[in-house]
Amino acid sequence: MDAAQTVHEKFLAALTAGALPDRADAPDPGAVGLSRAEATDIFLSQLNSRQMDRLSRALQARGEGFYTIGSSGHEGNAAVAAALRVTDMAFLHYRSNAFQLHRARQLPGQTPHWDMLLSFAASAEDPISGGRHKVIGSKPLSIPPQTSTIASHLPKAVGAAFSIGIARRLGRTGLPLPDDAVVLASFGDASANHSTAQGAFNTAGWAAYQRTPLPLIFLCEDNGIGISTRTPDGWIAAQFRQRAGLHYIACDGSDLVSAYAGAREAADFARRTRKPVFLHMRTVRLYGHAGSDVQGAYLPKALIEADEARDPLLAGAALMTERGWMTAAEVAEAYEEIGATLARQAEAAIRRPKITTAAGVIESLIPPRRERARANTPSAEDRAALFGGDAAQMGKPMHMARLLSWALADLMLAHEEIVVAGEDVGPKGGVYNVTAKLHQRFGSARVVNTLLDEQAILGLAIGLAHNDFLPMPEIQFLAYVHNAEDQIRGEAATLSFFSNGQYANPMVIRIAGLGYQKGFGGHFHNDNSLAVFRDIPGLILAVPSNGRDAVAMLRECVRLAREEQRVVVFVEPIALYMTRDLHAEGDGLWTSVYEAPGEGAPIRLGEPGVHGDGTDLAIVTYGNGYYLSRQAEKLLAAEGVAARVIDLRWLAPLDADALLAATGAAERVLIVDECRITGSQSEALMALFAERAPGKRLARIAADDSFIPLGKAATLTLPSRDSIVAAARELLSRD
Repeated sequence: MDAAQTVHEKFLAALTAGALPDRADAPDPGAVGLSRAEATDIFLSQLNSRQMDRLSRALQARGEGFYTIGSSGHEGNAAVAAALRVTDMAFLHYRSNAFQLHRARQLPGQTPHWDMLLSFAASAEDPISGGRHKVIGSKPLSIPPQTSTIASHLPKAVGAAFSIGIARRLGRTGLPLPDDAVVLASFGDASANHSTAQGAFNTAGWAAYQRTPLPLIFLCEDNGIGISTRTPDGWIAAQFRQRAGLHYIACDGSDLVSAYAGAREAADFARRTRKPVFLHMRTVRLYGHAGSDVQGAYLPKALIEADEARDPLLAGAALMTERGWMTAAEVAEAYEEIGATLARQAEAAIRRPKITTAAGVIESLIPPRRERARANTPSAEDRAALFGGDAAQMGKPMHMARLLSWALADLMLAHEEIVVAGEDVGPKGGVYNVTAKLHQRFGSARVVNTLLDEQAILGLAIGLAHNDFLPMPEIQFLAYVHNAEDQIRGEAATLSFFSNGQYANPMVIRIAGLGYQKGFGGHFHNDNSLAVFRDIPGLILAVPSNGRDAVAMLRECVRLAREEQRVVVFVEPIALYMTRDLHAEGDGLWTSVYEAPGEGAPIRLGEPGVHGDGTDLAIVTYGNGYYLSRQAEKLLAAEGVAARVIDLRWLAPLDADALLAATGAAERVLIVDECRITGSQSEALMALFAERAPGKRLARIAADDSFIPLGKAATLTLPSRDSIVAAARELLSRD
């Protein structure tokens, strides 16, 4: 028999026979502050959640429903919802239907059953994802949607909790998270083993150990198994009972009174002390992992039956009948009536419109624009006070690192919601001094030195964005981002897509990267691949090549994040940070005078830079490639070649029309790409020109498919001035 049907029939049989569990050792509702009305409401939410699970499986069997991972056995999280406030943001595990159903009872006007049924049916009218995924989430209920998370949501929950203390220190009010809010993150016992989860626990404990406010509840719903792999008995308690910085509380999720008592204790502790809590809730997993999973294939029958005996609905029914709040017959009647009502609603839900076009799917990739308060316009006196002795240097040509440092300071002065965070960004000023003096100027609440964990850095940024900050996290080197790339791909960049544009993670991620460093590094500090970013729909990828452009582009990136809620990656070429000269030592051609806000021409998203107007050859490039191509262009000019050099600046999304227009009448196009041949931007550019400008003659030069070595060999696999000249000559020589 189907597992869901087995559990269903056992529940009804127990009610009929009066064979409900003995609650002799269970806590008393009154002793934990749980009234009859509150307990009954929680139990009814649990009944509703169970029937929703059964219905989702029935719909899937008919081909009308999808993705049936269920909440049966985890209905104790309804009691957690009862212990928290609607304004306590909740990042939820996928077995949290009961939590959302019960939280909806706390806010008038909600229709959670209908909303979830639309999600089951992948209807375009699903109010949280617009039919893009079966997710638990609700904007009015402060539940940002999560998909099939294996703890990837925990770092941002830490960040959201951290943001509450930052807001307090800065005196910011009217934010999504109130001053006394608590943040909840729920997950399973198997997910607790994931490196992402371990990083989040460590970050929270590390912060709490230093007395940093972090009002966060880690809710571990421990059902003892991950898909088919058992969790060793006592493992979670042994791991977390004495974990530094985390206050451990245990409760039984199969008993709603115990679950409520544990959740209330956790909420009270986190709210009062502003410290993180690990709430260990023992649960059971009924039915198996998901609809297609038959746990009888890998679990002994006796264990399955023991779990079924711990069904939270049996314990809830025992509480109701023991207290005289409901009879067994009334419980059965309520349960069956809920099922019948949901079944009728489901027939209407499956007929609601679905997404029918590719445009409909893609529509929410890009978040909607939002109205923002006008930026501060600092006075000359404010800026003079901010920059102090640096003001006298601003009229002199400077390299990119110094110009970016001043641009960051001006941006932070104009936008009080900007927070810079990363390894060594504080008093040290960053490895390359780009964040120099920011900590001194804006303090530790806005310039945050993080621990050495890229998942924690990006999670902090995502959490800050959830509370209406504009984070500017720094990843110290490009190769380091691979330790945490799912925080960009699976969390930040997908949030708008899976919330139908209701939630977004606006941020500007600054990353020092690319090759050509001299005397330093090897592949971990000279990484020349941007493929991981180009593969993420909706993400903006910017790569400046010189200081003047870097300042203008960084300001545009902040505008894009602030006003258009975009996730932006701003890759700063390390080798060009301190570069001053272009052709000869002392020529100073790669320096610029700092242009204060409002000065100079802006550089908008997609706008390429063009040097020269030659028609013999167009060199299309970016970053270090632009610098080297400018050197090559001078040598080619001496040979009578009239070339133009086009700096892409914005690699994603690529403005194809602007690029084609920039090549002008040049019949030959040479693409110079410092990234590796395979997976580089040059592949897409070759395809673009072949499809859109078939009359042009094309060639490309890119780095070899190799990691970068140490020392003098570091540039051997990369394009050079001379290899660009040679490639141009070869292209020009073609008949």
